[in-house]
Amino acid sequence: MIPKHELKSFLDEKVALYNNPSFITTDPIQIPHLFTVKEDIEIAAFLTATIAWGNRTMIIKNAHKMMSIMGNAPYDFVMNYSKNDLEKLDNFVHRTFNSTDFDSFIRALQNMYKNHNGLEHVFTQHQTQNSLQPAITEFKKLFFQINHHVRTQKHISDPSLNSAAKRINMFLRWMIRKDNTGVDFGIWQSIDSSKLSCPLDVHSGNVARKLGLITRKQNDAKTLNELDYNLRAIDPIDPVKYDFALFGLGVFEKF
Repeated sequence: MIPKHELKSFLDEKVALYNNPSFITTDPIQIPHLFTVKEDIEIAAFLTATIAWGNRTMIIKNAHKMMSIMGNAPYDFVMNYSKNDLEKLDNFVHRTFNSTDFDSFIRALQNMYKNHNGLEHVFTQHQTQNSLQPAITEFKKLFFQINHHVRTQKHISDPSLNSAAKRINMFLRWMIRKDNTGVDFGIWQSIDSSKLSCPLDVHSGNVARKLGLITRKQNDAKTLNELDYNLRAIDPIDPVKYDFALFGLGVFEKF
């Protein structure tokens, strides 16, 4: 077991290495960085995070395609979306996310902004004292209030069903984490970074196990709680900055 102070300085070193603007050029976060208006950033980030699984080059390519379909004005497209726009989505597919899912997501986002004061308000309303995981569950319920195919529900994970909800936790990191290097946006002022959870996937999970930050074998909600607990013990104010360290060690250094 690595002593806590040694582990902290090792992880801090890796955060400094990876949490900088050069990270943007190889990461899906580059898509929301194309925009300057808050709602454009939110929607671009949410849709990009939704398809962020598999090959990173393909994720970035398809997220660019999504933005292009939306006329590179995501908020305007969402707010004015109607049945007449349906055929614009026709050929879109990323793995199991297809044009039917895309249509449901656009209509659900429209409902969020027109009737629920937008994405930030929904997560703010349902945050608890030290977590956003219950807020993800409530967000999903609200998101799928619109008519949709049941199959589309699988594209938003639910922590109450023991999911680590990697992609939506990544989205929340992008929106909430105050980042003085300009990678994460920190445009949601009403939720504290201390409540964020690490986007847990195969890479970050394997590295976290090697470093003794988690003991469980599955990458699920229980494991995420364990990781949250240990990362918050190292830095209670900005625990998810260590996502950069875990991800970098796993993907770039094959740690």
